Amino acid sequence: MGRSVYKKLQEIAQGAANTLPRPAFYEQHGPLIRGVDDRLMTDDIIHRCRAYLDESQLECAHGLCHCETVARDAGALILIEAPVRGINNADALDLSLIGELAGLLHDIKRKEKDHAILGSIEADRILVELGMKEKERSYITEAIKNHEAFKKPTDSTDPAGRLVSDALYDADKFRWGPENFSSTLWLMVAAHNTPIETLHMTFKEQMRIIETVRGTFRTKTGRRYGPEIIDQGITIGNAIYEEMSALLQE
Repeated sequence: MGRSVYKKLQEIAQGAANTLPRPAFYEQHGPLIRGVDDRLMTDDIIHRCRAYLDESQLECAHGLCHCETVARDAGALILIEAPVRGINNADALDLSLIGELAGLLHDIKRKEKDHAILGSIEADRILVELGMKEKERSYITEAIKNHEAFKKPTDSTDPAGRLVSDALYDADKFRWGPENFSSTLWLMVAAHNTPIETLHMTFKEQMRIIETVRGTFRTKTGRRYGPEIIDQGITIGNAIYEEMSALLQE
């Protein structure tokens, strides 16, 4: 067994993903998400921030594509949540951009132990060079510190800062759904040359860990849409596990 088996399993994963409906978050908020995505491609400070991200230095499964997707969804979540939290439209647009920057930088130290803390320090250095104000930098660095699963976030009395932090967390955990099983998983096993037997042995436990994330979303929007995204990932994961078990029995 080797690459051919992983190729077959990835095909099974993609086939299972193709049977699932588009998650409601992306279906119902499509125009807003596309608008945020457009800004990721055109905004000057986003462009300058992206220049600090060296794909070769990022962790294999949390590279530029992952960071940009998290940035997009964090920016969108902020725009959706802002009215509920009493934040006006003008401030929401500014915070959305801050959320995008947090998304771009959140995994900059993903290869390191305590990557959230080290990432917040490196992000602050970059943001100083980009000329960002101290309050904006603090929103981003606190959000990066707080983005890891199963760790209690630091409490913030600033509603704007709390929104950036919560949006980054939820956007990052949206990736634990279909993307995790159709893309991220295969990047990881390829990078680490993981034997199929090892993957099979640990797969169910990892699935249980992912399932617990469905109850951890921090924004109202995340709590509404996140569980569906996680459940879709679990559906794909179950298809992978069933096929993997059958192959190992042959």
